[in-house]
Amino acid sequence: MGSDGKLPTSAAAAVKGPKGWAQRFLNVGFVAGFLLVLLTYAVFSQQSQRFGAVVASPDGTYNFRLLNKLPEKQEWRPKAVVTEEPPKRDDTAAKPFDNGKVVCTTAGPYSETCDVFGDVRTNGMAHTVTLVPATSFTERREWTIKPYIRRTMSGIPEVTITQLDSTSASSPAPACTVTHHVPAIVFALGGLTGNYWHDFSDALVPLFVASRRYGGEVQLLVSNIQPWWLGKYEAIVRRLSKYDAVDLDRDEKIRCFPRVTVGLRMHKEFDIVPEFSPDGQRLAMTDFTAFLRETYSLPRAAPISLKQTPEKKPRLMLLHRGHYRKIVNVPEIVKAAEKAGFEVAISDPRFGVQVEELARSVNSFDVLMGVHGAGLTNAVFLPKGAVVIQVVPYGKMEPLAKLDFGDPIVDMELRYLEYSITAQESTLLEMLGPDHPVIKDPESVHRSGWDKVAEYYLGKQDVKLDLERFAPTLELALDHLRQQ
Repeated sequence: MGSDGKLPTSAAAAVKGPKGWAQRFLNVGFVAGFLLVLLTYAVFSQQSQRFGAVVASPDGTYNFRLLNKLPEKQEWRPKAVVTEEPPKRDDTAAKPFDNGKVVCTTAGPYSETCDVFGDVRTNGMAHTVTLVPATSFTERREWTIKPYIRRTMSGIPEVTITQLDSTSASSPAPACTVTHHVPAIVFALGGLTGNYWHDFSDALVPLFVASRRYGGEVQLLVSNIQPWWLGKYEAIVRRLSKYDAVDLDRDEKIRCFPRVTVGLRMHKEFDIVPEFSPDGQRLAMTDFTAFLRETYSLPRAAPISLKQTPEKKPRLMLLHRGHYRKIVNVPEIVKAAEKAGFEVAISDPRFGVQVEELARSVNSFDVLMGVHGAGLTNAVFLPKGAVVIQVVPYGKMEPLAKLDFGDPIVDMELRYLEYSITAQESTLLEMLGPDHPVIKDPESVHRSGWDKVAEYYLGKQDVKLDLERFAPTLELALDHLRQQ
């Protein structure tokens, strides 16, 4: 994907972020490359950072302090567009609540989760969650899952959920050393976190869905903890849980809870399906974006109304990538957009800024435009009713573009416009020539495997927009804002 963006170069767009811990970190972005593999591909990147991070306290929790950290990142993409269907639930062990119950969901396309109710005890260093029955169960049962959002991700420790048979002397219940009166959520970081889009799709969105029902009264137990990550997104994490996060892998205590959820659940990439929200909440992406506006005190809940203020110009943020999939005729696009009636500012996603400062900047715009990449993740900070223009690279990449951004943006109640470039607008044409299969027959490239798709269409092409062909897309954005 890419990394989060720099504030626009326009002086009018400059925003001074509030003072505090967040001013002590700087995400310098990363330079990414593709590692080609069958069915999946990885982006290995480097990111020099000075983050406000969480550092272990003697009690096993994490508090926020400065920490220099170099996170490892991968990038994984599914070959096919998948949407979770109503999951199969293993609740055959469910008993009356006074005896506790375990309900596991393991059949979705992405995630595995287990909800454990009753006398629940966690042993962090052993990666176990144990249900102790009040009377007895007929049998001892175990489930083993990865608490990371993608069950196929390597390098993530598994957690074993055990339902004890209280009549078995060979497996006594561990004694509590800490008793909590709030529920807990066990989840893992690492994996693909560190890529800006995956930070939201793989962690922040599903964590919001899992924890929002508790109003902050929930304890987070984090496996494969990434202190820099918790520091970067402190404002969000602090609103989801009032308690310091516990480093599960180093936690020597036996913690007792009335309820523990193991694993986060992803409904769709970077999206929420209301019907799958836990406990009948029916959360949606609009709830998540409203939560972010509250978290960062973003001032705008709606874009400019050209109907009420026709003399004003709508503001367009142009994301200019510094590496692959970059726009090579940015000055011409700026002139065309200004001629159409926009005030334009350029944001360069090669360099990072404080999340709060970036959020405030994006929120001041009415249109966000960029080539398919992580910078479009910033749509979450736009006011409801704003416009997002996604420029789709050449090579029949529309399904991926729709999955990653098109559907989520619509579910945020933003106006989504998609502009697919032609071969003539791709630098691949000059690089390879018109008779190369990458240009002549993209479908054959897709049939050859995801590795070639990622290599050429995501990793080797840049974009030169045909301004005459692109002009109607700008006009559609204006028409939408005229109706607000």
